[in-house]
Amino acid sequence: MKALFTLLVTIVISGCAVTQLPQNLSRSMLNQQDPDIVEAGAPAYLLLLDALVLTYPENKGFLMSAAQLYGAYAGVFADNEAQAKIMADKAMSYSKRALCGHDKSACNIDKLSTDELASKLAEDYDQADLAVLYSFASAWAGWIQANSDNWLAIAQLSKVKTLLLWVNQYDSSYDNGTLQVYLGVLETQLPPSLGGRPDLGQQYFEKALELTDGQHLMAKVLYAKQYARLMFEQELHDKLLSEVIAADPNYEGLTLINRLAQRQASELLATSSDYFE
Repeated sequence: MKALFTLLVTIVISGCAVTQLPQNLSRSMLNQQDPDIVEAGAPAYLLLLDALVLTYPENKGFLMSAAQLYGAYAGVFADNEAQAKIMADKAMSYSKRALCGHDKSACNIDKLSTDELASKLAEDYDQADLAVLYSFASAWAGWIQANSDNWLAIAQLSKVKTLLLWVNQYDSSYDNGTLQVYLGVLETQLPPSLGGRPDLGQQYFEKALELTDGQHLMAKVLYAKQYARLMFEQELHDKLLSEVIAADPNYEGLTLINRLAQRQASELLATSSDYFE
């Protein structure tokens, strides 16, 4: 806590530090090689970002950074479903506030029908709006994941996909190819017999790997987990996971997620024989 207090004092003294802190904090965490360090430090970072948002409630950058960190914590480090839901709720709230501050007409964008949302995106927004809309889509996707036991939440997936496809038309490589991973996961929720489009999901996963020269290890893990398991392709499944385990995880902006991917790959590979028997 003493170190955190020192950091807060430094921020108060330096306006420049306030401006740069969330971005630098996110970059530092994304490039951290030890997930345990991030997990241990994340609660302090969350409190710090909460304080910054309270101090600068209309700062879009602070709101988006807080949404990103709360969403990441909900998806990766939450101890239980209840905590994950609380964290995802907060991420959704912060991202929505950022979007509303960016454009007042977007304050209730999540209430629009899928068709209405598509029309609004086409008519009102362009490339200058990518960051805030992607932030909102990411938080929304995480919120749905945390509330996957609620069919009303699941029913909102088409709206998230509409947002992500809109981002995709401007920049397919957005967020180190993670945009493609989101799209891949969305298309591999169901088998073809139930209306799923895993073939399209496979294309998205392959695109993510192409954009990062195969270095987006979580793309490979989710490719194996979502597509290969769904289509019962054990050879592809084991190949992807073995590549993840053997890979160098260090990659600008993806090191932390790659380390987490290696953990998941080991767990999935260990259950491969049981799953595909």
